[in-house]
Amino acid sequence: MFTFNKKYFYFTLVLFLIEVCIAVFVNDNFIRPFIGDVLVVILLYCFVRTFWKIHSSIVALSVFAFSCTIEILQYFNFVNILGLQNYKILAIALGSTFDWKDIIAYAIGTIIILLLENKTNRKVKT
Repeated sequence: MFTFNKKYFYFTLVLFLIEVCIAVFVNDNFIRPFIGDVLVVILLYCFVRTFWKIHSSIVALSVFAFSCTIEILQYFNFVNILGLQNYKILAIALGSTFDWKDIIAYAIGTIIILLLENKTNRKVKT
């Protein structure tokens, strides 16, 4: 069901700005590759929840599956196969290197979402 949720919209904006700052200003071996991947799952989740009222676990698991699919496609070098390597922003967003650690980061992001949503839903009910 289509809806507009201001709370998730603001979360999306803040997470997007954090991701941009990480991409532009951080060049390390932990925050950029790992924390950035944890946050991108949460960012995508918040984006979807901004516009659609779907159960949180369905959205979280769908975002996790989507992220894993992109990661698996990186294993097969799909950016180059599709000829997208010259489109720098798209190539960066889709990635080009498969790494199991990215899937772990996506899982951690998904777990954070599920824990926070479960905690929030319990507070609303009581």
